[in-house]
Amino acid sequence: MSGAGALPVPVDYRTIERIAGPLLFVEGVDNAAYGEIVEISLPDGTTRKGQVLESRRGLAIVQVFGPTLGMNATGTRVMFSGEVARLACSDEMLGRVFDGLGQPRDGGPRIVSQEKFDIVGNAMNPYSREQPSEFIQTGMSNIDGMNTLVRGQKLPIFSAAGLPHNQLAAQIVRQAKVRNSSESFAVIFAAMGITSEEANYFIREFERTGALERTVVFLNLSSDPSMERVITPRMALTTAEFLAYERNMHVLVVLTDMTNYCEALREISAAREEVPGRRGYPGYLYTDLATIYERAGKIKGRSGSITQLPILTMPADDITHPIPDLTGYITEGQVVMARDLQRRGVYPPVDVLLSLSRLMNQGIGKGRTREDHRGVADQLFAGYATGKDQRALSAIVGEEALSEVDRIYLRIADRFESDFVNQGYEEDRSIEDTLDIGWRILADLPERELKRIKPEFIARYRGAARTRTGTPA
Repeated sequence: MSGAGALPVPVDYRTIERIAGPLLFVEGVDNAAYGEIVEISLPDGTTRKGQVLESRRGLAIVQVFGPTLGMNATGTRVMFSGEVARLACSDEMLGRVFDGLGQPRDGGPRIVSQEKFDIVGNAMNPYSREQPSEFIQTGMSNIDGMNTLVRGQKLPIFSAAGLPHNQLAAQIVRQAKVRNSSESFAVIFAAMGITSEEANYFIREFERTGALERTVVFLNLSSDPSMERVITPRMALTTAEFLAYERNMHVLVVLTDMTNYCEALREISAAREEVPGRRGYPGYLYTDLATIYERAGKIKGRSGSITQLPILTMPADDITHPIPDLTGYITEGQVVMARDLQRRGVYPPVDVLLSLSRLMNQGIGKGRTREDHRGVADQLFAGYATGKDQRALSAIVGEEALSEVDRIYLRIADRFESDFVNQGYEEDRSIEDTLDIGWRILADLPERELKRIKPEFIARYRGAARTRTGTPA
């Protein structure tokens, strides 16, 4: 929060040494602070904002939020404000749409508030972190049942070009909720480098379904300056921290597309003539991503929480690419979308065998989801994996060569994809619905094959599932 006291005196400079891409190199600058906001006056009288990226030996490197067209080294003035970037936050932000720099994009008034927060945020002390434990229901069986999202977790979605990650993001924003809780729930949606068509799709869906009322939207379009993309997720997370820790709300932050964010970082790094790392990305890509992802969590003694659902598109469908690879090291699992499932008409095309939620066990079970959740999930994992093996084998030797149990596993794999993973865009399943579907898929298996479910749960839930599927008891 901003403190009281004398305001710093802005200092005006006309000592631009050179302009390189989105960067200005200003000489003779004393005591420029990292992250300090500057105002740039062009020769034609227009102004743009910028931020100090680096300051050394009297040279300040300024990142421009906008095009550098029209700037020159002699007629452009740079005024250093003496203040770092801050965002005015208030409850009025819910239901509003902003650009990537926090300015209203919906035609509404600017946010006026005495509470202003540094967009870089404060590092969360690991000792003060509380262990995530509450289940967040997304209404998606492939997430809720197999890769459960827990309050305070960071669980990215690994997608690829042409896959329906935008639809999945919009559906999760609409359906996400904290079960059995009277505490307020809000969603922060930040989009980086998306097209106008995609932006219109998100806004239209949020308005149609009423999700916009509890959502704060930050939009950076592909036509907006790429440098703005570096600020957008920090604006979103600053808003999330205000709602979580000042207003005691549960906040789900959806960030899409983190690949566009990393491309902006690479552009800045190239303009600064830094030595490139893997595939041309800066060597500090891991550290930079960590400053975003690690702003999720719960703090001891605070009732609010921040849960992150970053979405990234894997270049060339390569899960070993630096962006998904480094993201996987920082976050607590991943949800992976597969192109072969999309070709078979499965929505959402989530490959549960490649997906993982490392905090799943802490958010499921009796009192949170249902007592049979872990066993059913494990049995479905095993059944689906075995069924895919039988599918590959039957393509070689024919289905007739398989044993009766093998053919059951083959049917389980097919039904798992068509009935469990696949669901309608408007379909919001409760966790009970998800687990009941799982039991129906497993209904044909002989009881001796149900090795991962406790006998008392088999006795309690299996009969009802077999009755609904018409399988003889």
